[in-house]
Amino acid sequence: MIRVLVADDEPLIRAGIRMILTSAEDIEVVGEAPDGAQALRLARELAADVLLLDIRMPVLDGLSALAELPRAAPGTRALVLTTFGERENVLRAITSGGAGFLLKDTAPAELIQAVRAAATGNAFLSPAATRHIVDTLAEGPATARGEQARRRLAVLTARERDVVGLLGEGLSNADTGARLRMSEATVKTYVSRILAKLGCENRVQAALLARDAEL
Repeated sequence: MIRVLVADDEPLIRAGIRMILTSAEDIEVVGEAPDGAQALRLARELAADVLLLDIRMPVLDGLSALAELPRAAPGTRALVLTTFGERENVLRAITSGGAGFLLKDTAPAELIQAVRAAATGNAFLSPAATRHIVDTLAEGPATARGEQARRRLAVLTARERDVVGLLGEGLSNADTGARLRMSEATVKTYVSRILAKLGCENRVQAALLARDAEL
C-alpha cells in the first residue's frame, strides 16, 4: 500500500485529492497538512511514501518544503501539484529533487499514475510541465547540442523518431497515440524502448534531445 500525505492550504482541494487517490486500491491517504512546515513534520511521523505538495502555502511554501524534505523525511518522495505553472517553478521543483510536477487540472487517472511512479522511484511530469522544461532548457546556443542530439537519435527507427518527436512537443502517450494512430499501450512500449536506446532516465530527457535535434 502506497502511503500518501496531501499538503495544501485549501481544505476543499485536500478533500478532492483524497477522494481521487483513495479510489485506487493500492493507495492510502495517511494525513493532510495545511502548510509546508506541518507537511515536513507529518511526512516523518507518518512515514509517508509520497508527499503531494502545493506551492503557495503559508508558513513554509511547497518549494521550500521540498528543499528540506531530504533532511526531514529522507524516505518520502515529493510530487508538486499546483495551479501555478511558471517555468521557474517547474525547474525548481525538479532540480530540488521533486519526483514530478503536475498542474491541478491534471486528470484523476494521471494523478494516480504519478503517485505510483513516485512511489517506485520514477519521475512523472505532466505534458504541460514537460513543455515548460523543454522550452526553458532548449534556450541558448544550440549548434553543438543539435549535432550531438542528432547523433544519439540516429539509433532510432523511423517510427521511434516519430514518437520521440511528439515527446518533444510535450504530448502525452494518449495524444501521441491519437496523432500516430497507435494505441496508448503501444506508445508506452515505444517510449520504454526509446529511453533504453538513448540511455535516458525519463521522457523529459528524450524530449530535450528531440528539440535539440529539431525533430
